Amino acid sequence: MEDIYKAITEILQNGERASLATIVSKQGSTPAPIGSKMLVLTNGNIIGTVGGGGIEAEIYRISKEVIKENSPRLVSFDLNENDSICGGKISVFIEPIVASEKIYIFGAGHIGFYLSKMAVMTDFKVIVIDDREEYANLERFPEAHKIIALNFKDAFEKLKIDDNSFIVIITRGHACDEQVLEWACGIKARYIGMIGSKAKIQQLFNNLRQKGVDDQRLAKVHAPIGLDIGSETPAEIAISILAEMIQVRHDNIVGAKHLLL
Repeated sequence: MEDIYKAITEILQNGERASLATIVSKQGSTPAPIGSKMLVLTNGNIIGTVGGGGIEAEIYRISKEVIKENSPRLVSFDLNENDSICGGKISVFIEPIVASEKIYIFGAGHIGFYLSKMAVMTDFKVIVIDDREEYANLERFPEAHKIIALNFKDAFEKLKIDDNSFIVIITRGHACDEQVLEWACGIKARYIGMIGSKAKIQQLFNNLRQKGVDDQRLAKVHAPIGLDIGSETPAEIAISILAEMIQVRHDNIVGAKHLLL
């Protein structure tokens, strides 16, 4: 059991994924007791056991689906129906093991200041990126997981983006926004959002089309960023951005808002 908990700690520290199957109830004769656990890694390896045989193979299959869907399941098995020498029943809770989502905030201005603090309160890990050290520093962002004070092009090389990453583009100007967006369209992230008026967004999208960025990639960008809640102040805009990311976190929104551009 110690190996399982050690592996879970390493998975969370490395930002990886897995699923954990635990026997939570049993009736009659079963091959493993309540509390037995099996950790399934993304590479297919397993640590621990929930009894072996055909039942474990089925739990393994479902566990891989749980990793992919990032959604827990409670499943029950009647061993009488699975050619088992045991005659009992078991229930197994299979939960995803996923590190906190990371939000990469490009722009350490007023909106980024509020968004960082709010995102941490909702269990995001925050990475702040800005080329101005007077803005991107621990004094302004003590809650941030990491702060990168470099020009954006150099910062890109230091970032580890995956399909559990959220990218927020709120830099100080159109040119920087376009630079970050062009890079973001070439990587795999769960969410990409950019601030700006519809006119600005249309211009930047046209610029990127001329550079070879296709509409399929641009269609995944949430722009204008955030939910339309009538926000005006930097704090209110930060709330609207965070609310949209929470929607994406829970898979309540799948498309962007600019498809007519």
